[in-house]
Amino acid sequence: ELHAGENQIEILNAENLKHLNSLSVLELRDNKIKAVPEEITVLQRLERLDLANNDISRLPYTLGNLPQLKFLALEGNPLRTIRRDLLQKGTQELLKYLRSKIQDDGPGPNEEPPVTAMTLPSQARVNMHAITSLKLLEYSEQQAAEIPPELFDAVGANPVATVNFSKNQLREVPPRIEELKDSVCDVNLGFNKISSISLELCRLHKLTQLELRNNLLTSLPKEMEALTRLQIINLAFNRFKEFPSVLYHLPALETILLNNNQVGSIDPVQLKGMNRLGTLDLQNNDLLQVPPELGNCENLRTLLLEGNPFRTPRAAVLAKGTAALLEYLRSRIP
Repeated sequence: ELHAGENQIEILNAENLKHLNSLSVLELRDNKIKAVPEEITVLQRLERLDLANNDISRLPYTLGNLPQLKFLALEGNPLRTIRRDLLQKGTQELLKYLRSKIQDDGPGPNEEPPVTAMTLPSQARVNMHAITSLKLLEYSEQQAAEIPPELFDAVGANPVATVNFSKNQLREVPPRIEELKDSVCDVNLGFNKISSISLELCRLHKLTQLELRNNLLTSLPKEMEALTRLQIINLAFNRFKEFPSVLYHLPALETILLNNNQVGSIDPVQLKGMNRLGTLDLQNNDLLQVPPELGNCENLRTLLLEGNPFRTPRAAVLAKGTAALLEYLRSRIP
């Protein structure tokens, strides 16, 4: 780890970066850095990069290729090439955007690595630095059956934007998560044993990203309609037998990842009404047929249907990509 924040550093020297290839944390906030060199990619083990409050006006797209990067702080920079709303979507979406600029590739199912927070020895359980500086409430990979109350107590008046409780043994959504409803926008509850969604989660009205992969969910409550800002939901590797109908009523949804469930049918008419939906992953489900009307969902940039038992369209059609698949489906509408 290298913590060099609050200095007068103006240049991030590409030559120096070559000697830091074991670095996992680089903290350079509150300096006067004007540019990030393309050579930043030599830091292949980098997990956290804090560049907040510098003079950076543009980012190298190659930043998206850092394989371990889980946290990137950029607030307080005069960035011209990246929209503010994109910055607010969190690190994974920003990296995906940068990668798409290198090669314009449709977004696939995002394999999100867990966020790993730095814990100071004096804060064995509660990481105050993460809460106050990173707006991150982090308690992942603990194999815990519940979240310690002192974690929520520590938040106090601090606005938390990101919650990561993944890779535990949680059987329910922690009820106290509702205390974060005025600030939290990204919640990761993946890799737990959650079998139902609580009303507390439905009250997180600023939520834009919800990660629920690898749980025991079979349905979603109607009360989730209140999540009007939700853009990305990951429900992969659960136990859904039906497409959760509440998703049809979430106007901001852009990405639905529902692969590796047991979904047997979808409603193309309701899907067409989802104006912002660009990615729909239904791989490895139990779809016996694909309704031709699905071809009318022209907003879809990525439609993934491999691994279902339907006979048509054939694999050769699926292999041609989403645009060709939608065109094929449209041609079969009676």
